[in-house]
Amino acid sequence: MKNIILFLSLICCVACSNENRGNTAIPDEPFRPAYHFSPPQNWCNDPNGMVWYAGEYHLFYQYNPQGTKWGNMSWGHAVSQDLVRWKHLPVALLPDNLGDIFSGSAVVDENNTAGFQKGSEKTLLAFYTYNKDGVGQSQALAYSTDKGRNWTKYAQNPVISVQNGKPDFRDPKVFWYAPENKWVMALAVGQAIEFYSSKNAKDWIFESSFGNGYGCHDAVWECPDLFYIPPVGETKGAWVLLVNNSRNGDNSGSATQYFVGNFDGKNFICQQPAENAPALWLDYGKDHYAMVTWSNAPDNRRIGLAWMSNWEYANDTPTKNFRSAMSLPRELTLENENGTYLLKNYPVKELENLRGETSDFSTVKIAENRVIKNLPPSGVYEILLDFEKQNAQSFGFLLKNSKDEKITLMFDFEQNRFTADRTKSGIVDFHERFPAVTVAPFTAKNAYQLRVLVDRCSVEAFLNGGEVAMTNLVFSNEPYSEIEFFGDNVKVNNLKIIKIQ
Repeated sequence: MKNIILFLSLICCVACSNENRGNTAIPDEPFRPAYHFSPPQNWCNDPNGMVWYAGEYHLFYQYNPQGTKWGNMSWGHAVSQDLVRWKHLPVALLPDNLGDIFSGSAVVDENNTAGFQKGSEKTLLAFYTYNKDGVGQSQALAYSTDKGRNWTKYAQNPVISVQNGKPDFRDPKVFWYAPENKWVMALAVGQAIEFYSSKNAKDWIFESSFGNGYGCHDAVWECPDLFYIPPVGETKGAWVLLVNNSRNGDNSGSATQYFVGNFDGKNFICQQPAENAPALWLDYGKDHYAMVTWSNAPDNRRIGLAWMSNWEYANDTPTKNFRSAMSLPRELTLENENGTYLLKNYPVKELENLRGETSDFSTVKIAENRVIKNLPPSGVYEILLDFEKQNAQSFGFLLKNSKDEKITLMFDFEQNRFTADRTKSGIVDFHERFPAVTVAPFTAKNAYQLRVLVDRCSVEAFLNGGEVAMTNLVFSNEPYSEIEFFGDNVKVNNLKIIKIQ
């Protein structure tokens, strides 16, 4: 079996030598994204080990070298200089006698705390979970001394052994806590997050646990991330804890919730009430999960990425040679509104470099011209829409094609709800849980800005600069070529359709 895995990884190395945006579509892959990251072939899920070093954004991800469904978990690998164009690299970490390679994180060991550095090149450290059936889950360490091209597993793995009574014990997110000159690890354990610390990245001690009574507990907690981020326009910041729920979420299925508070090196203290407080969700679509952020990103930016699928039907989506893609990379910003924090997420500015021809419909009166035809035939475009509510009770539009397949985006101003209906979006019968209407609350205002990014298998919507985000997969039999508006008493101030090249 070991030789088979090594052989398959060599095949993958050859296949992964190309460099492109998301992966160029081939004739039998109509749902291959044009500008979202996807693997060259086979299955992928959670983003892992995201770190910036020496001018490169590293993206590792859960990968199956042997097929298009979940299994044989390894770390796939790609790098980018701009978060848009990705170069696929050989598989970084493969299973061994300790188990499969589950999710984790990576950091730059600036101070050589682990002692692996050779010469002037900084060492990259990767932390991951070993999963072995019948044994359990443990935490492990690997390192690279050549800018992430080759990885060596620490000879004394695991660094945190299997814990009896903790079957869900995984997904280490590690960061450097400068006030105490130590590493901190956030680890998902059942329906809680445990915190550990280490001076050398090898020997870890338990510090505290967070989660009891906070947030959504209808499913196992996974893929945590803890980071400090200053609110926009303020000097004093706050700590944000991301927690991904594997089988739940505000719209059912997989989703990312977050908590805002303080971290003192040992304990996370949440500012939200523990009891009867609604969970805070980062994205309200069906297909946004395992969101984690890049370590060491330049200019102190906090940039995150999510797996664009849902565990309810991920193994059954109607692609062929590959399965699953990543969301758009998003910049996270924190806003303090009268003592209440809002974590916004919005596509990174680098994506604007893909913009091509723009069609400006700002002078169109929606009440008189309800249908705009001849959208880019590739089905790959961006919609910018600014409008004033005025006296409207509802407003929205359909993206549709000649087969009457459609996804409907709608604002209900009486209930302050934004919805996306994909029940008739195209191929929806591959799983009973795929047809869905997703719902997001929004803050009532007089004016709204909506940005919608459409790719070959996804529609991502962002309201008011990321106050609300909604990500949904769609599998239409032909591209959506028309927009049809509905609702009256709305004043449209800006409407642009931008081709993405």
